[in-house]
Amino acid sequence: MTDTAQHFDRDLIVIERELDHLNRLAKTLDSRFRLPGTSIRFGLDTVVGLIPGIGDTLVAAPSAWIIWRGHKMGIGRRHIARMVANSAADYVIGLVPVIGDLFDVGFKANLRNVAILREQLGARHQAHSAAQTETRAAA
Repeated sequence: MTDTAQHFDRDLIVIERELDHLNRLAKTLDSRFRLPGTSIRFGLDTVVGLIPGIGDTLVAAPSAWIIWRGHKMGIGRRHIARMVANSAADYVIGLVPVIGDLFDVGFKANLRNVAILREQLGARHQAHSAAQTETRAAA
């Protein structure tokens, strides 16, 4: 295995750990709890969002962290923009009493954002693997 391939494999391990961490954070924010007797899940985003005035602002910080980590992992601008739009919708609609909290239960912006990260990083991995295969075949 070449040094480049080993470096890429180490990077993949680091990225997978980061994605697992971000996924746990997103689950805590969006689906940590289950409404008894139903399949309805909600998280701290919904619970803290019940605090008038500051609740939604408090949970905006971890949402911003997920987006920032995506940027640091090299996600493209278009996908970062999608993540920002998800979090912005969650924040703005979340400011509306009751309706915003119901929206939080269904929309799950943080889980959507982690899914975007996984999708884009998976596509990058596939492209790199295909390039390595072509390089090996040409050699």
